Amino acid sequence: MVAAMNLDMTFAALADPTRRAILARLAKGEATVMELAAPFKMTQPAISQHLKALEDAGLVVSRVDGTRRPRRLAKAGIEAMDQWLEMLRKALEKNYNRLDKVLANMEAPTTRTGEKR
Repeated sequence: MVAAMNLDMTFAALADPTRRAILARLAKGEATVMELAAPFKMTQPAISQHLKALEDAGLVVSRVDGTRRPRRLAKAGIEAMDQWLEMLRKALEKNYNRLDKVLANMEAPTTRTGEKR
């Protein structure tokens, strides 16, 4: 139940394009709130709210570095999402493999010479 709730929060956080952009930026390395806010026409508090949603979803973590609090991707949150997606990938692959077998076993309709289709 807890894992499902975390996935709900994760995908809800990912529904926002600004949050996805923040995660894409953090994929390049950790950054401060001000660095993350730079490409957006938003206030620092607005970016902080987005970061809070990402942190609550387990996708971002922060550390204290003097007066700075740089953020980075949270390995555990990304891995949990990836495991769930991998389960779907495996199910999809299994379905495609079954379909391939069905199609391979199907015979093309044959016609007798001179018969119209």
